[in-house]
Amino acid sequence: MKSKKSFNLTLDKFINLSLYSKKNGYYMKKNPFGKKGDFVTAPKISRLFSEMIAIWIISFWKSLGAPKKFNLIELGAGDGEMMKVLLESFKNFPDFLSSCNFFIHEKSPNLIKIQKKKLINKKIIWISKINKIKKLPSIFIANEFFDSLAIKQFEKKNNLWFEKFVNLKNKNKAFFFEKKTNIKKIENKIRFRISHNQNFIEYSELGFNYLKNILSIIKKNNGGLLLIDYGYNEKKMKNTLKGISNHKYANILSNIGNVDITHNICFDLYRRFIKKISKLENYLTTQKEFLTKMGIKERAEIISRNQSFLKKTDIYYRLNRLIDEKQMGTLFKVMLIKNKKNSFKIGF
Repeated sequence: MKSKKSFNLTLDKFINLSLYSKKNGYYMKKNPFGKKGDFVTAPKISRLFSEMIAIWIISFWKSLGAPKKFNLIELGAGDGEMMKVLLESFKNFPDFLSSCNFFIHEKSPNLIKIQKKKLINKKIIWISKINKIKKLPSIFIANEFFDSLAIKQFEKKNNLWFEKFVNLKNKNKAFFFEKKTNIKKIENKIRFRISHNQNFIEYSELGFNYLKNILSIIKKNNGGLLLIDYGYNEKKMKNTLKGISNHKYANILSNIGNVDITHNICFDLYRRFIKKISKLENYLTTQKEFLTKMGIKERAEIISRNQSFLKKTDIYYRLNRLIDEKQMGTLFKVMLIKNKKNSFKIGF
């Protein structure tokens, strides 16, 4: 007979179970991307997005001194759409292409199968751990990766901190509850005073671990991380936990394993954490500003020439989704982390 404790999971453990359980995990059994899935990411909206990322990667590679051997790592490649367009774009730059070791870091065997069908390229290596890459200058690309990592939540009440749990004794009647916790133990573990000036905490322990490992690689071997995700840049953290199913918000406790679970990145938290653990610098801008500075409007104009009215309308409709302030333009942020010695700021 199971003990009561086994039914009670911290929020992050519940999210991991819901998304990555081998049999019933959300990402383990379906393709959630595109119109037929539950959500649409920027690379699926328009290939212009991935083309701008390709131009940025080549420019950043040149800023590193155009090393003859380097790593390009995409974290969580979805259905492989962005990597597909990147590879097509890189064909025009043979020196870059011959220098690059391509890696995809993906947790879901199901998504790896989907990616391998789309990416028939012998140069790509799939890795389960990012420290398996070669000790070379490394460029990391993370588009909507960090928001998919499981989070913990804590709330302060009467000067005491409480952690959010999920009771799963009856899967059809799962519910949230809170337990008193020692926040200093958590802070000692992550070596960061996360509770400073906060009444509510929402963070991903796994996200912090990824940042630690990536920053260590960049510091030792040179390179950078381009992080693109939805989020906010405010000092006070807030509750942004949400479920998504069929392009609509959904209750994460109902239909467990069939609902995507995500959150908005607190970029101020990430920036404070980066400053605490490394001497690397970071820049932050909106997706609208980044893509505009990279020349996405000019690219749209070029490819829409000599096209039918319907085709032109479609190109600009998709462009608008990416950069309009009421759509993805300002909700999505772009952050660059790199060594201070490199003065590269293109897109920022």
